[in-house]
Amino acid sequence: MLNVIDTPDPDFMQEEEITLFSDSVGKWIDEHAPPEEVQSWIANSTVPRELWNKAGEAGLLGLSMPEEDGGMGGDYRHEVVLMRQLGWKGADHFGISLHNAIVAPYIWHYGTQEQKERWLPRLLTGELVGAIAMTEPGAGSDLQGIKTTAIKSGNGYVVNGSKTFITNGQLANFIIVVAKTDPAAGAKGTSLIVVETDGAEGFERGRNLHKIGMEGNDTSELFFNDVKVPGENIIGGGEGMGFIQLMQQLPQERLNIAIQGVAAAERGLSETLAYVKQRKAFGKTVLDFQNTQFKLAEVKTKLTVAKVFCDHCIGLHLKGQLDAVTASMAKYWVTDIQGETLDEMLQLHGGYGYMNEYPIAQLYKDARVQRIYGGTNEIMKVLIARSL
Repeated sequence: MLNVIDTPDPDFMQEEEITLFSDSVGKWIDEHAPPEEVQSWIANSTVPRELWNKAGEAGLLGLSMPEEDGGMGGDYRHEVVLMRQLGWKGADHFGISLHNAIVAPYIWHYGTQEQKERWLPRLLTGELVGAIAMTEPGAGSDLQGIKTTAIKSGNGYVVNGSKTFITNGQLANFIIVVAKTDPAAGAKGTSLIVVETDGAEGFERGRNLHKIGMEGNDTSELFFNDVKVPGENIIGGGEGMGFIQLMQQLPQERLNIAIQGVAAAERGLSETLAYVKQRKAFGKTVLDFQNTQFKLAEVKTKLTVAKVFCDHCIGLHLKGQLDAVTASMAKYWVTDIQGETLDEMLQLHGGYGYMNEYPIAQLYKDARVQRIYGGTNEIMKVLIARSL
């Protein structure tokens, strides 16, 4: 565990079972995602497909899925542990937290009993890899503006449209598609429909998108051309509930992003401290300069505040009290701080900070998307402003 921020975890994160779990997750990442393996993910723009099955075998999929649904019976703290360990160890290009803490909850929260029995066990083993397809070429944060349709046809639906920037898009074979089942009804005509892609005629993956950062995570365009989907694949069994389902789950997604932001910046501080302690300039270490000390004092302070606020939000969420406004504050403020502090830390590396072989360069690149996905930070401010 990184010890660059001295603030103790809240009591609910210090329970023995959580501490032991954190250690075991760290060891699993050391074994299956060491730095050289992560570099191969980046070179190939994806993680190996078998890593999903290994994660399933290790019990890392469905961490907070209820036991009655076949899951591990944990809670959100277990997802936090996983996100933090991935960030601390530089393995956060693995899209497991999206699968666990964004995709699967739609099924256990809203799915019919038949849907839970059909999908959750396979999401748990890694047989199914999850993605959620919201964004379109012409609609990003404005979910009401989506054009993809799922039109009733006989006992099923026919899905038409295109999605882009879909995380896990090359490997996912279980895709929750945000679609209009009634295009004339606006938000009330929105539904979430599952497309199991294996053997689905008319489904096509576009290219694996070439990104500034997070290169080891596959991100894709997806195309749906008259894709026939069974009627029982509408999440919850009834049309028109999609927008409400999305709004109820987005606070957790936004908190996830904030937690990941703190963990990545903590790793950045750890790497930077190691660098400035050994790098010499003008006969002394870079850390000996007052400017370096002041900059790192600011960084540590900002990251401490960010971590404490995230811990506060986690506590609220565990009690079912995290509202959309507070989650928006966490998402926007923490990711702004993440970008700001990593920029300062890269500067302290001098020219080496600009070199890809130094971890700070990767952390700097990866941080930029945090202010965009999950709803842009500008949208977060709109949501917060509405509460004034």
